[in-house]
Amino acid sequence: METTFNRALPLAIGCDHAGFEYKEELKKVLTAQGWEVSDKGTYSTDSTDYPDYAHPLATMVEEGKAAAGILVCGSGNGVCMTANKHQGIRAALCWTPEIASLARQHNNANVICIPSRFVPFEVAQQMTDTFLTVPFEGGRHEKRVEKISC
Repeated sequence: METTFNRALPLAIGCDHAGFEYKEELKKVLTAQGWEVSDKGTYSTDSTDYPDYAHPLATMVEEGKAAAGILVCGSGNGVCMTANKHQGIRAALCWTPEIASLARQHNNANVICIPSRFVPFEVAQQMTDTFLTVPFEGGRHEKRVEKISC
């Protein structure tokens, strides 16, 4: 699969209990596509707190130790809000492949957030593939992206 992210770096992936099953399935798909995957947790369906996994993932992406991040929770909102507290992170809550595409094209998103309770796994996989292959358009969008960080 052609990608716009640096394949020399791993993809960081994380979730809470509601996203655990999707995370595990996405890891299989990504590994089969040749990605190294850095799993930031959680490691079961036991109830847990999403910031405990979103912060380490966001830090890894922020520090350039991961090409991009994939976060999964029930609504996608909690992990998205948490990741976006980090400077240099542009986490996008996506629910269709088209939204994932626009998040890359227009916003240069570097973390995708997936709502496991609201999208079928096949859509989550399509969004992830889209997120990893669609390039940032730059141009008129560049100055807008530069204004995001505080």
